[in-house]
Amino acid sequence: MAVPLRANGALNHNRGLSGARLYVCAFFVLFGSAVIFYRLISVMFFQHSYFVQEAKSQYNNPSALLAGRGGIYLSDLSTGNNVLAAANKNSYFVFGNNYKIESPDDAAVKVSEIVNIPVEELKTKLNEAGKSYQVLAHNITKEQADKITKLKVDGISSASEISRQYQFSPEISSVSGFVGFKGEERIGQYGVEGYYEDFLSGKLKTQEILGNETYSKIYNFLKLNGDKTANNTDKNSENSADGSAGYKGVDLVLAIDPNIQSYVSTKLNELMKRWTPEKGMAIVQDPNTGEILAMVASPGYDSNNYNDFKMDNYINPNIQEYFEPGSSFKSITMAAALDTGAVTPETTYRDPGQVKFDDFTIQNYDEKAHGVQTMRQVLEFSLNTGAIFAQKRTGDDNFLNYVVNFGFGQKTGVDLAGEISGSIANLYSGRKVNFATASFGQGIAVTPIQLITAYSAIANGGKIMWPHVVKEIVRPDGTHDKINPKILNMAIKEKTSALMKSMLVDVVDKGFDKAKVDGYDVAGKTGTAQIPDPEGGYLGNDEFIHDFVGFAPAYAPRFSILLRIDKPVGAKFASNTLPSTFGDITRYLLNYFNIPPTRS
Repeated sequence: MAVPLRANGALNHNRGLSGARLYVCAFFVLFGSAVIFYRLISVMFFQHSYFVQEAKSQYNNPSALLAGRGGIYLSDLSTGNNVLAAANKNSYFVFGNNYKIESPDDAAVKVSEIVNIPVEELKTKLNEAGKSYQVLAHNITKEQADKITKLKVDGISSASEISRQYQFSPEISSVSGFVGFKGEERIGQYGVEGYYEDFLSGKLKTQEILGNETYSKIYNFLKLNGDKTANNTDKNSENSADGSAGYKGVDLVLAIDPNIQSYVSTKLNELMKRWTPEKGMAIVQDPNTGEILAMVASPGYDSNNYNDFKMDNYINPNIQEYFEPGSSFKSITMAAALDTGAVTPETTYRDPGQVKFDDFTIQNYDEKAHGVQTMRQVLEFSLNTGAIFAQKRTGDDNFLNYVVNFGFGQKTGVDLAGEISGSIANLYSGRKVNFATASFGQGIAVTPIQLITAYSAIANGGKIMWPHVVKEIVRPDGTHDKINPKILNMAIKEKTSALMKSMLVDVVDKGFDKAKVDGYDVAGKTGTAQIPDPEGGYLGNDEFIHDFVGFAPAYAPRFSILLRIDKPVGAKFASNTLPSTFGDITRYLLNYFNIPPTRS
């Protein structure tokens, strides 16, 4: 039977329609696949940085990392209470997502008017490609944060965060340091914050801290002194206060007394105003324990607003800069000579006024000859020729050994970030003239912390004590680790210490009326030193460093004091600039510690 022609044509037509639908479906499948593939490639390569930054912004929350950071306390010795010096507080910050900002320059102008950041600085940040998350300003107020929100600029937002607040800044800044940003991570920098970063942040468990070379010293001291908590099973494994992963940081109790720190800071500021030096610094130390009771530097900075200061201000010159001490080093020379038996306090020599070494001629500070003088008078009149005489009697090798035993040319190990070692390299040259100049404190470089620690040894019977700022570590579970005193070395015999005390008391009694305190034995010595010229030799006759180091009561010392000012204007010698301030601080401390008179 034949098939009708129309039916046959209809069949062919239906087959054509089916083929067209197939092609259309295939097209859409291929197109969709292409779009997905393109999106995948875009995410993997072209927008990789966007999603990485987005992930980081959500995962690496700076506030979460700071929330569990331990506090820093000062020790008020007048009440026996600890006073909070550094803690965490709620604050706000503003951040931007450059992918969402339509007009970066306009946004920069609007934000600048609120947060007081230069417009050009904000424009640079907001025009930077590939930035989906960047902080534009930290530590803004709630009012500023609210204004940012009201701008309703796409890509600009504000949020709350946890920041670090310092109660006694700027007085305490050279000791505390600050918590600053390294990229988007917050870490302790300078001072206690830097040195004890892993303790305060809780980044490391106790066992890990014990194995950390930087901090093993602290816990070794605890173990050596029989502190049972040094070997406790780790109890520092709780989560941070805000529930973030990690460990709570420990609290640190400093030996710094807020009252002493404040008074010393005030007196140093008075010195700065009176003599307008380039810089000034002061330390008060307990010579029997090595604890630092006060440490001040000027000019300093405010830890709460550290970004407002130059990086040079962050340097703590008490531990991070060295200087030639001048005549205050004569006490070290004399102690070495007495300890070896090379001289006694009554040994005499004839002062010719000058001593020659090859092409060098060394004179006394007053360029005069003083005739027959005792070793006591060498310190009283600060005679360079007498220091050279005592050093020669001691011998070069012995003298070098004593300089090293007193801790010069090496770090003290003080628990503050960035300590340097000074330099006694000249004494390894073998040149006689270098030993001669070193005897009165020129040609060698020391740090203030080294110098006061050496004087504390003279005061305490000859012991070089480890200088330290932290006196106690408080764990999150409430257990306390006390940092016990540690003897690093015996510099001189106790008998030598007693002789040096009497000689340094004579120095104050007979030479520095303004440093004396009625009813008390006060020991001390000034130093006036030339400043090395980087191009060789020394700077001019009107540029000197002045220092004064001493202790009281001399025969039962409770504190040592160091003062230093650089390039004071209007006075050549330290005897003109520092004794009055030294006397004021000594008088304050004697009253503060309620120490009875030692003289009738």
